[in-house]
This record gives sequence, C-alpha cells and structure tokens, in this order.
Amino acid sequence: TLTRGGRLRGCIGFVEAQRPLLETVREAARAAAFHDPRFPPLRSSELPEIRLEISVLSRPRPVSDLSEIQVGRHGLIVRRGPRSGLLLPQVAAEYGWDRETFLSHTCAKAGLPEDSWRQAGMEIEIFGAEVFGEARTGDAGPGDGRA
Repeated sequence: TLTRGGRLRGCIGFVEAQRPLLETVREAARAAAFHDPRFPPLRSSELPEIRLEISVLSRPRPVSDLSEIQVGRHGLIVRRGPRSGLLLPQVAAEYGWDRETFLSHTCAKAGLPEDSWRQAGMEIEIFGAEVFGEARTGDAGPGDGRA
C-alpha cells in the first residue's frame, strides 16, 4: 500500500505469494506505484512524500457465521462467480466501519451490489495481516507499538 499525505496512492497485492517474499513485495510495490487503475502512475516528484506499508496475510479461511468477523483484526475476501474483492483488516478500523459496512464495501470492491453479502451463494473468507510500514517523522521508532 502506498500513501501520500495519509491518503491512498496505490495498492496492489497478492492473496498468496507464488515467489519468495522479497520478490513478491518488489512486484507489488511496482504495481501499486505504476499500475493501479485508480491512480495515474507515480511521479518521481512524489517519492519524498510516499509511505510504503506491507501487509503479509495469513491463509484465508471460510466464515460459517458472520459473527466470526472481528473488525480491525480480520480482513475480508468476498467471492461470487468470477468476481472477488479483498479489503485489509486496517481499512475498516481506519474508517470506523462496523461489520456490515465492512462487508458492503468489500462487495462493492468486487463490483457486486453492496448488499450481496446477505444473499445465498456468497463466499466470505477472513484473514489476518502482519503490517509493516516505514516510520514517519516523529515516530518513536522500534518498540513504539507499530509494526
């Protein structure tokens, strides 16, 4: 995930790595910088303001009851047919979403109606994430509680 001034600037990743972590991170960072269809390619003039955050995902597991979803702890994957959407655990926490809002936004990201999660046939999975990021100016550094 790339941010600039606290706002999303690009985010592309993989649910499961097919190569060593270093190669996967390198590929995802390049893709987020230059190939996220929501944003123009990153310009060199933006680099000093860009922060990089890496989320290493746990293996997703199916949800049998929606009460299993813990906002801020779990990320979501929704699937129906060829469409799928994924949102990281920190997204819901950052926006202050409840479980239903998180599900709705994940469906929208998949290109599905926001209430699709209420319908039969929707596959819903949860996962955790270990999040690593660059220190911001003024951060206490190691041991300050940030990954």
